Amino acid sequence: MLLRLREKVKSCGRNVLGIVVDLNGERERKPSLEALTALVADDLKAVNALIVQRMHSPVALIPQLAGHIVAAGGKRLRPILTLASARMCGYSGMRHTALATCVEFIHTATLLHDDVVDHSELRRGLASANAVWGNKTSVLVGDFLFARSFELMIEDGSLEVLAILSRASSVIAEGEVAQLVTANDTQTSESAYMEVIKAKTAELFAAACQIGAVVAERPKVECEALQSYGQNLGIAFQLIDDVLDFSAKQATLGKTVGDDFAEGKITLPIVLAFRRGNEDERAFWRRTLEDLNQQDGDLENATRLMEKYGALDDTVERARHYGSIARDALGIFRDCPEKAALTDLIDFCIQRAH
Repeated sequence: MLLRLREKVKSCGRNVLGIVVDLNGERERKPSLEALTALVADDLKAVNALIVQRMHSPVALIPQLAGHIVAAGGKRLRPILTLASARMCGYSGMRHTALATCVEFIHTATLLHDDVVDHSELRRGLASANAVWGNKTSVLVGDFLFARSFELMIEDGSLEVLAILSRASSVIAEGEVAQLVTANDTQTSESAYMEVIKAKTAELFAAACQIGAVVAERPKVECEALQSYGQNLGIAFQLIDDVLDFSAKQATLGKTVGDDFAEGKITLPIVLAFRRGNEDERAFWRRTLEDLNQQDGDLENATRLMEKYGALDDTVERARHYGSIARDALGIFRDCPEKAALTDLIDFCIQRAH
């Protein structure tokens, strides 16, 4: 039985109504992205409008292709992080909406380039842009979106913001190249793989959060705290993605089970399973990932080996570890709906594995 108490709570400088207390002493609410999205709904509408506006080009193929991937049903997680971080820091202006758009353009550009590099045919359950329009067009439209993102940075006028987002763009590119180096290499170490995902995935999460504090002109310690929150959330997010590649639940997310395995990508569950296996099992990993000589039943065998050695469970545990660091990073901020929702987001990202 739940009792809804309507009381005013002084939080983040404003009154918030509606606290749910479970009389049975248990929380029934399941972590989700909905609360965070609802808190920034108006700002997100402005972001979506600006995305459409800035994708316009007299070259008709550019908005057509860019619109294809933007409209494919992404959660807008990274721009939402910028919007929520700024509001949590007490920002009341609108600069953050343009910068959130910038973050989404950087992300979308990297997706276009990723799909070309990975020869992907699906993106969020739909045909990837490169599968429809070809690799050359996808790469060039990705470049267009990067250019648009830098136009937005310049228009904002903050050298600090420009430094954060331009550095993030270069680090992401470095991460992509580093992933190419480790691809199909079963000797990849855990530390080497972690460096890849810190660059490839976590860097943009970190930048998206950090600029929220910058536009709010918060002290350095708060900027660094949000950078830490974003980075560790991004690491946890990617580790769970690694697990989901071997999960039937992947299909519900609009992705194909075993994509990473089919491409010979080395992810943390594979690193752990390879390290813990015997020589015959390592020979299996070399055949399927280094030689890309894959046969019917290999994906099922790969999953069985991961389960045998606890590689999937241990990857989830590592994600929880980074999630705990992200949670601690929010500790210096005042309690408010945005802080609660950003904390809830950590659990949502991790519980996708279940």
